[in-house]
Amino acid sequence: MKMKKILCLSLSVLMVVSMIGCKKEEKKAETLKFGMGVVTEVSKASNAEEDANGQGKTTTNVAVVTVDAAGKIVACQLDAADATVAYTGDGKAIANESFATKYELGDAYNMVAYGGSEKEWYEQADAFEGVVCGKTLDEVKALVAGEGKGTEEVINAGCTITVAEFVQAIEKAYNNAVASDVTAEHTLKLGAFTEQSCKDATEEKDGSNQLETTFLAVAVDAEGKVVAASSDCVQVKFTFDATGASTYDLTKAVSSKKEAGANYGMSAYGTDLNGDGVVKEWNEQAAAFDAACVGKTVSEINGFANADGYGNADLQTAGCTMAIDGFVKAAAKLK
Repeated sequence: MKMKKILCLSLSVLMVVSMIGCKKEEKKAETLKFGMGVVTEVSKASNAEEDANGQGKTTTNVAVVTVDAAGKIVACQLDAADATVAYTGDGKAIANESFATKYELGDAYNMVAYGGSEKEWYEQADAFEGVVCGKTLDEVKALVAGEGKGTEEVINAGCTITVAEFVQAIEKAYNNAVASDVTAEHTLKLGAFTEQSCKDATEEKDGSNQLETTFLAVAVDAEGKVVAASSDCVQVKFTFDATGASTYDLTKAVSSKKEAGANYGMSAYGTDLNGDGVVKEWNEQAAAFDAACVGKTVSEINGFANADGYGNADLQTAGCTMAIDGFVKAAAKLK
């Protein structure tokens, strides 16, 4: 009888240990897919007139998402880089004072003051982010109604602006999402930095007013350390002749540098900085930068860049030998 009691007690202890083990398994957070997508539209490339400068206008919508095993979006962050550049009737490029995304502008975007809206752009973007969480991609795509605006569910949530571009960016982010160590406890952040370069036109050569916007999306833990990162860049070069007439082709689609892949041509035409005879493509170098961000804080990412705008020795050894000043400046603007 005594042996039976000891045996029963031993079995009971094993069952308790087993149950504790099961509970620990159940509490283990699910890892999610993580991805970013950008969609660029060039809506204007006008000629300069006697009483008006020529203009080029571009808008890039960007989304970062996490996706669970069931294909549902767990978290989402949105932003849009909207910029207009100008050039004169005698072929001079005009430099902008500064650039800011719609989310960065906050209340200064003035959608309430001048657009007759009840909420600012960033508030409406936040509202749409809330609606898409918990939905599959097909369900998100079904949120677009007439004229690109949202369905009744979207409008009731507080988003009355057009959402078609949001959905396009989310679709790209969703399809770009890859396995990661990100969980629902981590926070998504987006940063964007726009750099402008200007060249005046001559009789022999067109001038240009170029915009290059670098995006960085990250998921961070409670200590502010990056768990996953994804970067990309969109370059739009508005060209014009010495009379201010636009020579930019509005019919061509704009791909990001990461989307261009091997067609970007960095391996074919880039400079071999390491002297090893190999120049990796832009997307490969960006992937090396993304990998180097993992485990780092924003301040540590800012420390990647040397004074010349190129990466430090560790980053170059990791495979990112191109200029990274746009990346670190985007990191400094993570929101």
